[in-house]
Amino acid sequence: MGKSDFCWLSFPILKLTGNFRRCPLSKRSLIIASVCVIYLLFVFSQIGYSQLHRSRRIDEEKYRHTRGLYNLEINGGQPHSPDLQNDASFLVPTRYNVVYITLKTKRRKPAHIRGTVRPKVRRKARRNKSSNLSFTEEKLRTLEGDAVQIMRNFAPIPSRKETMDVDYKSPDISHKIYKHEEADSQISSIRIYSQRPPPWFSAQDVKTMRFLADAKVLRVKEVSHGDSHSLLIFEGETNVQQSNQQHAKTSTVCGGQCGVIHNPVDNTEVFAFHLDRVLGLNRTLPAVSRKFRFLYDGQSCPVVSWDASLYPAGLAAGLTSLKLTWGEYQNSLKQRCWQQNISPKSDSGCSTIHHYEWSKLALFDFLLQINNRLDQGCCGFRPRQEDVCIELAYHAKCQDANHIQLENIIYRSHNPRHLVFNNNKGFFDRNEDNLDFRLLAGIKEFPEQAVSVLKTRKLREKLLQSLFLDETYWESQGGRQGIDKLIDVIERRAKVLLTYINAHGIKVISMNV
Repeated sequence: MGKSDFCWLSFPILKLTGNFRRCPLSKRSLIIASVCVIYLLFVFSQIGYSQLHRSRRIDEEKYRHTRGLYNLEINGGQPHSPDLQNDASFLVPTRYNVVYITLKTKRRKPAHIRGTVRPKVRRKARRNKSSNLSFTEEKLRTLEGDAVQIMRNFAPIPSRKETMDVDYKSPDISHKIYKHEEADSQISSIRIYSQRPPPWFSAQDVKTMRFLADAKVLRVKEVSHGDSHSLLIFEGETNVQQSNQQHAKTSTVCGGQCGVIHNPVDNTEVFAFHLDRVLGLNRTLPAVSRKFRFLYDGQSCPVVSWDASLYPAGLAAGLTSLKLTWGEYQNSLKQRCWQQNISPKSDSGCSTIHHYEWSKLALFDFLLQINNRLDQGCCGFRPRQEDVCIELAYHAKCQDANHIQLENIIYRSHNPRHLVFNNNKGFFDRNEDNLDFRLLAGIKEFPEQAVSVLKTRKLREKLLQSLFLDETYWESQGGRQGIDKLIDVIERRAKVLLTYINAHGIKVISMNV
């Protein structure tokens, strides 16, 4: 390019520059601002375009890399993508070491109940998958065959409401209805996972509990019970050989080992049995909770062990009970009958019951608020309109309390010194401001073993261990939460009882008689 050409090209620029200088200052400022805005827009557009181009290139490379990984050969060859095959710098490893990490949520361990932890079951490892599948298929075929056989053998059994008119005393009818009744499962509902049961249970207690909960029902009888309501008794299958002489008097009622079926509303019988054993009283009959498909629509109901020694003269004569009025009972407490094995005088008014037995009965009945023995007229608390003492007009006799008859004071014919706590109908819904303190009237001593359990605050722990054994009762009360609510009631009453002991100066002594 020559000098003339340069001058020719620069002439318009010089001309515009001259014109620009001659423009007013406001126009020159506007022009400069416009040029700056256009320049900034141009710069931003270039930057955005370069970033978009770069992101597209990265995504394209990722796609090519991923496609190459999915197309890897099983033998560790290169990917099928032609672009990757031509790129000598792309090296793919033949195998990848993948580590799987499983995050498990932290298990919430239940409260540890000593002696009730189920041991771990060791399963034998299967050698291969085919043997495992064959084992599963064979087991399923066996279960299906058993289910079909059970459905064929078992006839529909009517509910308790439908069988009220059935003559349970007839061997033929009862055998026809109940001969197919068996335990629902081979697994016992009495859960003892340790080598030994809790120490407050004897070997006979555990044996009786297992019988009541798991024994096959051979027949069921509804028999009259003196002047009281009839009893529903079931006879169970047992391997124990019992002598004919032992059951000679009661062969018409129970030829072997039996249990008495109670109404589902009387579920305090089971709790009372465990409380009695935990406190070391040992005065109740073993009781468990069990379900019968032919009674009460399959609801769990208390089953108490049948004790023939309570009926020495037969069921028609009723239980061996003590006839005693409230005034006579208070007089016998003052006499301390049979204490230190001293025979009372003939005119003392003492009964055959040992003095310490009344202390044990009073403590036991107060914790459960059982008033059908010492306070049948409900004179020591405010009864409800639906209570038996109101319906049968017993409460009206409280004005002459000394002549009110004590009821349900039971003892064995061969052991007249000790009481038997039978028909333990307690109340958990009675508040602390309406407790029956009449049950404690005249008591000057309490058993040391029972009071020590209440003082050391081991009552909850022991009751949980004890009640856990009876799986049916545990589940019927709502599991751990329901059982805790029942124990809460007993603990509050125990505090009231301990306060009563301190306030009245009641002695706590050993009562091992």
